[in-house]
Amino acid sequence: MTNAIKNLTGSTSRSPRTEDDGTCISDDAGILARVQIGDESACEALVRQHCERMLAVARRFLRTEEDSADAVQDAFLAAFRSLESFEGNSTLGTWLHRIVVNACFMKLRAQSRRREVQIDDLLLTFDESGHDSHPVRRWDNQALARLTQAETRAHVRVCIDRLPDPYREILLLRDIEQLDTEQTAQQLGIAPGAVKTRLHRARQALRTLLDPLVPGP
Repeated sequence: MTNAIKNLTGSTSRSPRTEDDGTCISDDAGILARVQIGDESACEALVRQHCERMLAVARRFLRTEEDSADAVQDAFLAAFRSLESFEGNSTLGTWLHRIVVNACFMKLRAQSRRREVQIDDLLLTFDESGHDSHPVRRWDNQALARLTQAETRAHVRVCIDRLPDPYREILLLRDIEQLDTEQTAQQLGIAPGAVKTRLHRARQALRTLLDPLVPGP
């Protein structure tokens, strides 16, 4: 099974698998029913149907193709092991999305070589009069446009990876993966209010890290 998943995650084919009798294995319910009874061709069909989308998700979280493919393989293996827990309250694609995101987070957490900064050192502080102790300069439109350039986007990602896990994960889910507050809360198992608070702090911290990359007026 592992080798099959590994081979299929490297394939770009999205064509549904067909049986010898010409039956198309493409609907989630049909695939799940056959996977649960150990049908190897159904397992391959499930991977073929969802691997490209899951690879696209993993590439948004991880920096290398190898890490992305590994995360997708881990996600499929985890999905097959926990298939009985799928209750059908969401689509199969949504369920697999949550699993591959978790696989990406696990891989990111394991990369302990990266330099993590303390979040409190990056947030706004105030003096006794209520003013910013270290005022943040305004970014003009030209500076903001520069952040969209490819080289600068790579620096942005490096800065995101320097944030502590809870804040990096919030930014990746909300600003990179474009999940809404409720979806992010479900993915992380926290309250929506906690998502909003954590996201605010994460964006503030990221801005502090990015400030040296933005030219002054």
